Amino acid sequence: MSKVMVVTSGKGGVGKTTSSAALGAALAQAGQNVVVVDFDVGLRNLDLVMGAERRVVFDLVNVVQGDAKLPQALIRDKRLETLSLLPASQTRDKDALTEEGIGRVIEELRERFDWIICDSPAGIEKGATLAMRFADVAVVVTNPEVSSVRDSDRIIGMLDSKTLRAEGGERLQKHLLLTRYDPARAARGEMMKVEDVLEILAIPLLGIVAESPDVLTASNLGSPVTLHNPASPPARAYTEAARRLMGEEVAVVTPSPQRGLLSRLFGRRAAA
Repeated sequence: MSKVMVVTSGKGGVGKTTSSAALGAALAQAGQNVVVVDFDVGLRNLDLVMGAERRVVFDLVNVVQGDAKLPQALIRDKRLETLSLLPASQTRDKDALTEEGIGRVIEELRERFDWIICDSPAGIEKGATLAMRFADVAVVVTNPEVSSVRDSDRIIGMLDSKTLRAEGGERLQKHLLLTRYDPARAARGEMMKVEDVLEILAIPLLGIVAESPDVLTASNLGSPVTLHNPASPPARAYTEAARRLMGEEVAVVTPSPQRGLLSRLFGRRAAA
């Protein structure tokens, strides 16, 4: 049975689009048939992160409004046959989307894919509410900072009130994905610790993605980090998160501060 998953947050810049691409690629690498849908109409970026910007002909708005068939707008990834993209329009605004139209597209996607990942725009406006409207699963992306966590708390409230599942009295699975986590700064009290974020948001932890230049490098090269550098810490974190989404029991390990060369050398001398 297919699942519709929204990747959402209240605050912009927390890593929703890179996380949507990385989770989508990790699920596809695990043999799932996946489509990632860009709901950020007017500010299209998912095609860049996935290296498909030159292949966009039709988009989500074209399909919703009946100007194109779904197969015409879908872009299959050249690296993974089981990964596809449905891009957003860069020239329209979010008012071009309707709940009825999105519902039709989602139902058609359910017939073709195991996972439909909806990359939500930031905030609480129309694009974000439509991205979460038909979700079975939600991944709330947050950074370990007060403003991001507070905005995520607001989004969790919306997931519990503005989705079809919530309105029907059904359970919507919610997961927390903590991104840009720096264990050294957390240890110094310069950012929130994992347990503090979990205490406030009170939803299960899907994964912790440590701050890493690998994510930015992969995005700039048009590749999900799980494809560009599978052995990197963020890629491993996303891969393990995807395994948890598929129902595997994989323990979440909190990243620990990396000791520098000098501290390791002096630590060895002290131990001697």
